[in-house]
Amino acid sequence: MKFLITGALFFALLTASLISDAQKLKLTDGDLSALKTETSINFEFTYDHMSVGKFDTEQEYLEKKTAEYNKKEAGRGDNWAKSWVSDRQSRFEPKFIELFTKASEMSESKTAKYTIIFKTKSTEPGYNIVISRKNAKIDAEAVIVETANKKKVIATISVDNALGRTFGGYDYDTGQRISEAYADAGKALGKFIK
Repeated sequence: MKFLITGALFFALLTASLISDAQKLKLTDGDLSALKTETSINFEFTYDHMSVGKFDTEQEYLEKKTAEYNKKEAGRGDNWAKSWVSDRQSRFEPKFIELFTKASEMSESKTAKYTIIFKTKSTEPGYNIVISRKNAKIDAEAVIVETANKKKVIATISVDNALGRTFGGYDYDTGQRISEAYADAGKALGKFIK
């Protein structure tokens, strides 16, 4: 009997911890019914006014990390800063689109009637130093507009706590962790819309 009570308590705590980390999507404005019959969608991504970790601005974060890496090894910080920006188009956005299109069963098309403007508001890069780790996380806003008239907003969805984690914990690369957060957001948003 004691084993059952202990097991039930462990399961309840595990469930509570998973729920507290769960991603949250909320329709904050508009109506998604126009998208129900659509088979394709266009995507745009913005990173304006994004906070990073404990830094209010991305610029502050980049300056600090670049200086830290350059201090350890000349040029390393500069290369890291270039990767930080290039990872958006080479890793984050493709992962988001891949999982969104799979979950929603919509295809990507520049000529689609509607565009999702995915505005990243905050990024937690996380870390993995073998003995300790923290998942990456993003918070964003998905604004769905008419492609031909981007001032015509169809709906706005808040995307909070999209987690970047990999099975086995072999995510030592910052870009890999963050790309998994975009994958998580894309999959959840695709399901939410359809």
